Amino acid sequence: MGGVTSSMAAKLAFFPPNPPSYKLVKEEATGLLLMDLFPHRENVEVLKFPNRRGTEIVAMYVRHPMAKSTILYSHGNAADIGQMYELFVELSIHLRVNLMGYDYSGYGQSLGKPSEHNTYADIEAAYKYLEENYGAKQEDIILYGQSVGSGPTLDLAARLPRLRAVVLHSPILSGLRVMYPVKRTYWFDIYKNIDKIPLVKCPVLVIHMRLLIALMASSCGSCVNKNMNLYGSN
Repeated sequence: MGGVTSSMAAKLAFFPPNPPSYKLVKEEATGLLLMDLFPHRENVEVLKFPNRRGTEIVAMYVRHPMAKSTILYSHGNAADIGQMYELFVELSIHLRVNLMGYDYSGYGQSLGKPSEHNTYADIEAAYKYLEENYGAKQEDIILYGQSVGSGPTLDLAARLPRLRAVVLHSPILSGLRVMYPVKRTYWFDIYKNIDKIPLVKCPVLVIHMRLLIALMASSCGSCVNKNMNLYGSN
């Protein structure tokens, strides 16, 4: 029974866009990696790097000249970074932060298959890339987890005591609790966020979707409403 329920929870947890919303292309003149839907921007880099399981992950990094903090954004379901591209750029501009968004294994142009433990390896690889290639320090990094992205976000945050902050955007308690009103944690459950959040040492902000749309649309314009509506507003 546990294995069946765990499999059901995993199936409900992962809905990568099919087909992906973007393709990767290499600009002939510069050799830079680009997303086919978007022109080259000086402050946006498209990246590929392996996670600890050897799977190649695709990410994008948006640089802000006045940034003092960096957001590591774990997006929600039925999305990839092609769909999030314009929102990431707008967030960087209006919040004056650097921002990295990445696609989980099996999402977008990231290789592999989506699973709970693969997403843990994916966010670890993205965090490591920020440290090693952009000089980001733990105390200047904000982890942002949207919906299913709250799983890898809290798993990493529970192991990093000096983070600047964590933002949970429409988070889940656990995979099983999405389906059933259970009051305890079972071994076969996935994304046991309710058990991990007490381990987080930094400030945590929890936001519901409708509130986020209202706050961001007031400063970021119609782009926010268009992008957020991809994922619903309940």
